[in-house]
Amino acid sequence: MSSTLHFNNPVWRPPYEAASQLLQVTTGCTWHKCKFCTLYGEQRFRMSPMDEIESDLQLIGNCNPRVHRIFLTGANPFVLTAGRLADIAALVRKYIEKGEPTIGCFARITDIRDKSLDDLKLLHQLGFDYLTIGVESGDSETLERVCKGYSAEDIIMQCRKLEDAGIRYNFFYLAGLAGSGNGKRNALRSAKLFSRLTPASIGILSLTLFPESELYKEMQNGLFEEAAEHERLDEIICLVRNLHCKTHILGRTVSNPVPFTGYLPTDRQSIIDRLTEAKTMLSEEQLRSYRDSIVSL
Repeated sequence: MSSTLHFNNPVWRPPYEAASQLLQVTTGCTWHKCKFCTLYGEQRFRMSPMDEIESDLQLIGNCNPRVHRIFLTGANPFVLTAGRLADIAALVRKYIEKGEPTIGCFARITDIRDKSLDDLKLLHQLGFDYLTIGVESGDSETLERVCKGYSAEDIIMQCRKLEDAGIRYNFFYLAGLAGSGNGKRNALRSAKLFSRLTPASIGILSLTLFPESELYKEMQNGLFEEAAEHERLDEIICLVRNLHCKTHILGRTVSNPVPFTGYLPTDRQSIIDRLTEAKTMLSEEQLRSYRDSIVSL
């Protein structure tokens, strides 16, 4: 048994998984075509061997036998077959007997599509819950523009399967993704779609382009125009105002110059007031200066 856990950089996890035990089961992304994304660089997709995963779980069980939450790392570990995910869950239960942990991970909409409802119900019984899905938008026009690889209707179909299986999930929404002049359209269509579902939370980020991304190159060539910072605030306000589902709103990330959190519908107006005040108090230049200072997400 190794004395250290296996990890291949870069490793990412959502802010709300900060207290979770990380376990590498994949590296890289199976899709790797989203025009805005630079999170995994040139890292190729790889499945961790089961003996490597077992070795890591044995070490975790010896060092921290009361783990309550495990987060599987990689861009979309949920792409693994239901059988392989079930085998990983069985190893979790074997080596972490006292904690009875739940299991979370990043997932693409297409990862859910390839699993039956019975598969999802089994995985939920084995501990899978609260998946993180970077849908980025609920607007098919925007999704196609940035090459997400699925449509808005796909989001509805696959997330309803998760709901039927009892698996909770989080969305990430990316303000500014639709480009200059399109924020309101993106927000309204996304709010309408999200309101047809029951996401446990919606994390709201703001597009930050790095030179390695395809969308940055398109911007340099005049094929994409970034949304102004004030337009992004208006977009987020529009999204929050038009969301009609009970959900947590999570906007406390480095990509947001104005952090905010709350629960809908209870905190709707307070979030809107905070963002509206920020738009009044902070100039476009101040907000842009903050965006330009971001070196990593």
